Amino acid sequence: MAENVKSQIKESVLFVTIMTCRLLLGLVFLFSGITKAIDPAGGAIKVEEYFAAFGLSDMQWLALPFSINLAAVEFTLGVCMFLGVYRRYSSFFALLMMSFMTPLTLYLALKNPVADCGCFGDALVITNWQTFYKNIVLLGASIVAFLFHKRTTAFFSFKVYWFVALFAYVYCLGFSLRNYNHLPIIDFRPFKVGTDIAAGMETPQDAPQDEYTYSFVYEKDGKEQTFSLDDAPFSDSTWTFVRSESQLIRKGYEPPISDFVVMTFDGEDMTESILGDTAGVFLLISPKLEEASDAHIDEINSTFDYAQEKKMRFYCLTGSEEPAIKQWVDYTGAEYPFLFCDAVTLKTMIRSNPGLMLLKRGVILAKWHNNDIPQEQQIGKMTTNLLLKPSEDKKGRRILTNILTFTVPLSLVWLIDYRRNRRKKNKTQ
Repeated sequence: MAENVKSQIKESVLFVTIMTCRLLLGLVFLFSGITKAIDPAGGAIKVEEYFAAFGLSDMQWLALPFSINLAAVEFTLGVCMFLGVYRRYSSFFALLMMSFMTPLTLYLALKNPVADCGCFGDALVITNWQTFYKNIVLLGASIVAFLFHKRTTAFFSFKVYWFVALFAYVYCLGFSLRNYNHLPIIDFRPFKVGTDIAAGMETPQDAPQDEYTYSFVYEKDGKEQTFSLDDAPFSDSTWTFVRSESQLIRKGYEPPISDFVVMTFDGEDMTESILGDTAGVFLLISPKLEEASDAHIDEINSTFDYAQEKKMRFYCLTGSEEPAIKQWVDYTGAEYPFLFCDAVTLKTMIRSNPGLMLLKRGVILAKWHNNDIPQEQQIGKMTTNLLLKPSEDKKGRRILTNILTFTVPLSLVWLIDYRRNRRKKNKTQ
């Protein structure tokens, strides 16, 4: 009797462990894939950082397709792990991926070639050491999931595995492309619509400051020795000062926006002037004009004409040099003034090159992807409404629509699959 109880307890513990590992892997891969798919342009920027760090700058052209496909693969793997589809293969690929990523993230933590791994895009930014610890846990979970994959419950029969996996992959590809060809469905960056840029640049008076430890290196009789601030031999002439060292032990408050500085090419700071504009100002954002799309030049020029008519200001913010600006003007007939801003900041502001923003008193009222810049007959009414009353945020509706687009087809397939299996089971009885 006691042996049976022990056996049942062990079985229950094993079942819970397997289920926990499987769900943990499924949820993490799902979250990782979907956050990358929400912002594929941001993922491409992170991939470019990796290529540069590992001396693969010639492969920069692969950054975007790699980012989109990585998101789709992770999302599909998460769906398969979560629903028990292709249990052997999905658990094997999860183990394979974690076996590769764990030592890679250890290297990133030790050498720090990139600031963060970009595992979850900008939705959740974690340090390289936190990423490594996370991957240690996931590696253990993937080992358990692979060893006991046969004991994983499947929600679908084998006959429809192919549809679930293919649908997840294609859906994520389409979702990524939608977010690339328009603005991301969720903006995780500090320049989202409704943001007061000036307020985002402020540091509260009682905000915690960076904390450092200081050490001092002195030399005596040809040997160097490190001292703390309390025991350093400042007044002992037998020691010779060599150098001082500092180490950050606690990061203080960092404003969400710290690098928004707009200058003329003559060096005049235009930041406060733009953020203080009360009539409304259009900003055409282009990190690099030499790489900017010219597919919607007519809409851009029409917006500039409207701004001129309504005595609103219109600037193009770019990180390009004057030769690239001249080439853009010659090609597009642009008559609007150009201002300089850091290219990294501009990529952060809007995931489009070019993209259009509308500001009033430093508050972002609207952002448009290059493909969504309003037509000439729309810009007037749209701008007037935005200046009078900011538009309602429809993010929740868009998120719900995308969730239903994915879950409804899968639910219908599950229902059909379930009924078919029930009929077969009844016939055999």
